[in-house]
Formats: sequence, C-alpha cells, structure tokens
Amino acid sequence: MFDYIIIGAGSAGCVLANRLSEDPAVKVLLLEAGPRDWHPFIHMPAGLSKLVNRKGVNWDYNTAAEPHLQHRTLWWPRGKVLGGSSSINAMCYIRGVPADYDDWAALGATGWHWDNVLPYFRKAEGNSRGADALHGGDGPLSVSDLRHTNPLSQVFIDAAVQAGLPRNPDFNGPAQEGVGFYQVTQRDGARCSSAVAYLRPARERPNLTVHTGAQVSRITFDGRRASGVTYAMGGQGFHQPAAREVLLCGGAINSPQLLMLSGIGPADALLRLGIPVVQDAPGVGANLQDHLDICTLFKSTQRITYDRISDLRVGFDYYLRGRRGPGSSNIAEAGGFVRSALAPDARPDMQFHFVPAMLDDHGRNRLPGDGYTLHACFLRPRSRGRLSLVSDRAGDKPRIEANYLGDEDGFDLRMMLECAKTSREILGQPAFAPYRGAPLFPARNDLSDAELVDFIRAKAESVYHPSGTCRMGSDAGAVVDPALRVNGVEGLRVVDASVMPTLIGGNTNAPTIMIAERAADLMRTS
Repeated sequence: MFDYIIIGAGSAGCVLANRLSEDPAVKVLLLEAGPRDWHPFIHMPAGLSKLVNRKGVNWDYNTAAEPHLQHRTLWWPRGKVLGGSSSINAMCYIRGVPADYDDWAALGATGWHWDNVLPYFRKAEGNSRGADALHGGDGPLSVSDLRHTNPLSQVFIDAAVQAGLPRNPDFNGPAQEGVGFYQVTQRDGARCSSAVAYLRPARERPNLTVHTGAQVSRITFDGRRASGVTYAMGGQGFHQPAAREVLLCGGAINSPQLLMLSGIGPADALLRLGIPVVQDAPGVGANLQDHLDICTLFKSTQRITYDRISDLRVGFDYYLRGRRGPGSSNIAEAGGFVRSALAPDARPDMQFHFVPAMLDDHGRNRLPGDGYTLHACFLRPRSRGRLSLVSDRAGDKPRIEANYLGDEDGFDLRMMLECAKTSREILGQPAFAPYRGAPLFPARNDLSDAELVDFIRAKAESVYHPSGTCRMGSDAGAVVDPALRVNGVEGLRVVDASVMPTLIGGNTNAPTIMIAERAADLMRTS
C-alpha cells in the first residue's frame, strides 16, 4: 500500500515525488506513461531540435481544425518521458510578473497572490548568480546564464534597443520589460529538467517507487473518495490502492482527460460515452488557454546561423570540451517583453524569442540556406477553448479545441497584429543590416494590415503553454479549490498547469514547478 500515488512524472510530478518522499514514513508511487529520460538529445540542450520528430518522448497532440486559423490543425507537442515537457522544452526560465498571481487570488485562488508564491519560486531555484530578495541560490532547479550564444542573438538585442526597448539582464528581476538573453534551466551546460533536479536525487529512497511505461486509465473511487488507480504496464493491467491521496499531474491535456475518464466532468458528455458519473463538473476541460505565436523569418547573408552547423562539430565541442559550444545553446537564446499601445495596464503584453536559425512548422519543415526567426506572442489571450473526450478509452487522444482568436471583440487578433508589426520593426533596425537577406515569412516587408492578418491566420502556431483546464478557484464552477483538491470528492488533487485560472505573462514551466512546491506544503497542512 502506498500513501500517495502520483500520476505523471512531469514538471510537477517529479517535484511532488521528491518533496513527499522526504518523509521516510511516507510511501510514494510515481507512475509515468513515457520512458526514462535516457536519450542524450534530452540532456544536450541543443538536442531539443532533434527531439521534434522523436514520437517516443512526445504525446504528439493536434488540435481540432481551428476556425479562426484557416481551419488548420495545430501541433501540440507535450513531453511523454521522465521530466515531461521540461525534458523537451527550450529551458527559458520565466516566472511572469507579480500582478499575474495577484490576478489569480482576485479570481478566487485564495492564497496564491505574489507574496505567497515568491517563497516557493525561491525555494525551487538554484540561480548561478546567487540568491537575493527575488531569487534562490541553492534550490534543486539549476538556473544559469547560457554558456554559448550565437552572434545574431546579440544583434537582435542591439536591434531591439535601436527600436526603443530597454536592455534587461533579468526578466525575473524588479522589472520584466526589455530585451536580453534568457536564463535557462541548465546545470553545467546540460538540461536541468524536473527529473534531473528533483527525481534523480530521490530515486534511491526506499520509500519512493517509480514506474515508467505505466499508462493510467482510471482513478478508482470508494464512494466519493479516490481510492487508487488502474494502469497498464508491460502488457499487464494493475490496480493500485492509495492510503491517503491520488495526485494528478498529467498537465493541461492529460489531467482533465483522466478526470473525465474517471467520472469527473460534464455529466451529459460522460453519460453519452457510457462513463458513470462520480461528480458533475462542467469546468473540467473548459477554460483552455494557450499563447499563440507568430514567426517572422529572414534569410541571412552570412553563414553564422545554426541552420547548417555540423552535428559532428556540435557533438565534438559539447562532449569533448566540457559541455561547451553550440550544443549548450537552448537555440532561443535571446528575447524580451514589450508593452504595446493596447496594453490595459502596466504589464508587458508581448513576448519575443529570437532564434538564429530558420524555424518553420516547429522546425519540422527544414528550409534551405541560412536565416533567423523572431517568435512573438500575446501574453494574456482572451480566447478560451475546451478539451473533450472522444471515447471512454484512455488510449484515444482527446479533442482539443483551442479556439485561438475566438474572443468576441477580436482583441486577440489585434494583439497578434501588434506582435507581427513589432517583429518587423525590430528586424528592420540598422543592427541587422549586415545580415539581412530576403524576407521569407511574410514574403514581403510592405504587407498591409489586412495582408498581415491573412499571414497570421495562415502561419500562427502554439508556443507550447496550454493551461487552465482544471481551473483553481473558490466558486462553484472551479474544478479544484485553492488547496488543489478536486471539488466534490475526497482524496484527489490536481497539481500542474491545468489549475492556472489565467495564463501568466511568460513561459509556464517555472510556475508549474512553483505550484508543485507549494502543493507539497499545502498537503502537509490541509
């Protein structure tokens, strides 16, 4: 008998496995559907570009046809491996801004305002620059400056300054606005996923059991109390009871899917699929949010990009020279945050990631020659989507309706237009003159607003931040309460990005780890 069963060894699940098993009197079982994080491309940061087509570590989701994006289906990669998406992401360490968390508290997530969450960011963080009032210096999650950057990344920063933006050496410091190099979740030039940071140090504890290749199909109930899980592993089925709690850490897609498969969700939809209803919870799968991203690409007149760099050279520099050279790059080395003229408050509302290579269709479409890419996304979209089941089988992927640009007043589209225009303005600055070749996407520099809108609808993609599908709050429609307990049942919590009431202003990995750090403390007191 285990005290706690954790479903999903991703960014949150690994944190909980570590923190809960710190108590030797507690027995913990961690179940992960994917494999061990053995592949060298996971640990060499630049290997993320090679992981794109490795389906063995990726859930490989796609949205339904998006009505406001020319009915395209968009690819949503999510990590299916120890460490989850922290094992395949670009490692940018971003928290958002204090007002993002104050918004959560105002929306009913009592106790989640900035002053409450900052101690958990600091507890998690081991920043190579050391500790201060905003940063932790000795936490398990290593955060460091990049060991290697491409010259074009500095050119981007210089161009953005020419466009009127301030330099910012720390996007998690006193102010977020500005441009600079990202700090990354790396340790000694290697990726520091949640599996490396939290799970690896705990693996030898006798009270922690980790199973990979374990696909959970149901959470079981004794009355209204979660009593255990059923899962398949190695071609066999198992039922494992839990003495205290089941902790669902599957992420914004898998967590609501498993809740619904287990009878917690919109009752009518569950009954149509023959799933017995444990708790009618219409909010499960609703409130889906994601950052939509538009890429602007130019050819480079100089061969200094990463497009045609030799894999042999990268491997030589990285493995034989102490994890140095381009192999230690996260590829999206520089970026920044901008407050547009449409921003409703003082917070930056656009984020940029600069890539010194040509990136089309998530890197799956390799373009000839050399070039560079500027990603731009609107940070606080008003559109909301939904996730729903297509069957009562755990192996069938759910239906994902992101509903990008679907807000009633069209504000999201106006903001994406601002993103595209600002990208064009930055890339048009004098700093890029020695490198600027022909425009690729869009193919002309003189597009009208209407033509840019068509470009956005044809080319915008996810920047990999789905959240909100098991919303935390204090109202009747919330899926979990502020202690992350699933409403209407006992012994079950959700701990991952799905509980976010609204998207934060930036990348979502660091906030997800913070949520799990705080959840571990909440479980000791609630």
